[in-house]
Amino acid sequence: MHNVWGRPIDCICPPEPFYKKTRNILDIDWLKKIKLYNNFKIPKSHQKSILLIGNFDGFHLGHQKLFELAKQYKKKNKIKFGVVTFDPVPKMFFNNNLKNYRISNLNQKIKYFKNYNVDFVIVKKFDKQFSKMKSLNFIEQILYKKLNAKYIFVSNNFRFGNKREGDVELLKSLEKKFQYKIIKPKPLRKKNKIISSTLIRKLLSTGNLDEANKYLNRNWSVEGLVRKGRMMGKKIGFPTCNIELNKYVIAKLGVYAVKVYIENRKTFLRGIANLGYRPTFNQKKILLEVNIFNFSGNLYNKNLRVDFVKFIRKEKKFKGIDQLRKQIKLDLKVAKQTY
Repeated sequence: MHNVWGRPIDCICPPEPFYKKTRNILDIDWLKKIKLYNNFKIPKSHQKSILLIGNFDGFHLGHQKLFELAKQYKKKNKIKFGVVTFDPVPKMFFNNNLKNYRISNLNQKIKYFKNYNVDFVIVKKFDKQFSKMKSLNFIEQILYKKLNAKYIFVSNNFRFGNKREGDVELLKSLEKKFQYKIIKPKPLRKKNKIISSTLIRKLLSTGNLDEANKYLNRNWSVEGLVRKGRMMGKKIGFPTCNIELNKYVIAKLGVYAVKVYIENRKTFLRGIANLGYRPTFNQKKILLEVNIFNFSGNLYNKNLRVDFVKFIRKEKKFKGIDQLRKQIKLDLKVAKQTY
């Protein structure tokens, strides 16, 4: 199997390929004390542990509840606590047309894991070969023989194995044979809604940012490199940083009040962002354009984290530049009153 990151690393910073693609914005020691693996060959010191298995996309309140419970098991049983997650997200692997889907990237997810005293993370490359593994083989060969898991935490709708043939009931039926215990907490509900990644995506795409942020327990954010654009914002008096969304879910197109974190800076800057096609300029590609208040400097090829704080208005096409300028000034007033 292709070795993505090499052998396990006692991380001071992320392994190089991981670091180059998705550098953390605030600092590089957030992976301290977490060991990363790109396969299931782990040392005995990380066997007989608590394992959480899933995509954990967005790491919402439901995930946080699961991790908090696992953290309690760790303390009570005095054993290690690990996570098995997958990259790419299986749904994106099976659907090549699904370009914008994830709520958070891999870098962000592992950072969230750290807040719950996770000892190690296995990021399994989800490829054709792995997708064809039978569910029984996954249980016996991976969970039992390689990981030797003691407690396995999964969600109610967890499916695994070729054609999603395996489920929680299959896992539970083999507990005694393979010497593990399945922990399956009830899904978290708010206002009669099950908190899920699917719900978060729906809320973001329909402009319900406040509710999405509430269920995430933080502002939804994206990370990306600043790319050189057509400099249209600068020409009309509102210079912007252009950030490609890559595989992030597309939130409702429009204008947002945002917080901006620049790599190697620990404090955020206030700003306003436009997510969309820029219809006034007849553009055909979705882009995130960010105007940072009271900032001057070259940010090309810098990593930014953009936190979406408030949805201001939907995207619209203006008759001309002057009308656009007037609207931007109104949007700026709203954004500055947000903080």
